Amino acid sequence: MKFKKFKFWKYDYKKTRKLKDNIIRKILFGFGITAIIFILLIIVFLLVEGLPFFFEADGVDFFTGDVWDPSSPNEPRYGILPVVLGTFLVTLGAILIAVPIGIGCAVYLSEVAHPKIRETLKPIIEILAGIPSVVFGFFALIILSTWIDEFFNATTKLNALTGSIMLAVMMLPIIISLSEDAIRSVPREMKEASLALGLSKWDTIKGVVLPAALSGITAGIILGVARAIGETMTVLMATGNAPVISFDMLTSMRTMTATIAIEMGEVPYGSTHYHALFAIGIILFIITLFVNFIASIIRKRFRGRY
Repeated sequence: MKFKKFKFWKYDYKKTRKLKDNIIRKILFGFGITAIIFILLIIVFLLVEGLPFFFEADGVDFFTGDVWDPSSPNEPRYGILPVVLGTFLVTLGAILIAVPIGIGCAVYLSEVAHPKIRETLKPIIEILAGIPSVVFGFFALIILSTWIDEFFNATTKLNALTGSIMLAVMMLPIIISLSEDAIRSVPREMKEASLALGLSKWDTIKGVVLPAALSGITAGIILGVARAIGETMTVLMATGNAPVISFDMLTSMRTMTATIAIEMGEVPYGSTHYHALFAIGIILFIITLFVNFIASIIRKRFRGRY
């Protein structure tokens, strides 16, 4: 007696696999939509709480004023220039310190270091990314500020330079990790072709490897800059928090994030001062968006060149 082969097993397997694929696709789509909704809600919240400030106070003075003193009993002043300048100088100092060191470390780990050394150093560097920012701030407050005061004879122990150095240390794990991954992803054939043409190892790194990995390196730098701009606790503890206009890195300054953190806890809800802090948040969001926009342009420009 012959038994017929049942084909529904094969049919059920394909149907089940297709069903699983559809479910996974919908779940991932839901995660993506959820992230977009959260971002939109944050934007709406900032606009709802920040835009009323421009109807209650002078918006021109907000962008051009050089005095931030919203608690003045005589005439509150909401000039944002001191905190914007403080954010810019502290971030710029961190970039000038972290970018050369970060790229140099990435080149060393990917192209020069022995594999055992790389396997040891890279986890140690990445551990820095997991240290809470308050620990960095405490180190700057107790130790680094004393070193800078003794070395530079600074007018204040807590200043922009202290904050820049700490932000640079916090940027390094991001820059090194992403840059090292980008450099190691450069095809080996490109390096071998360069060496075969007679270029030295250092000329190959400078003329072939770094340009080919520029897109990934740029991404690492931009993420590090975004971390520096949005950092709060470290700069709050390290920079001195004086809202003054000065280009001297050895003087106390205040950043935008520190201003929000310091004053938000004591400001009356719904007051002009309250809305002014959210207006600073809007400006900070626009700056971060602009930085990411510039990064996307740079990445698109260099992505297809090598």
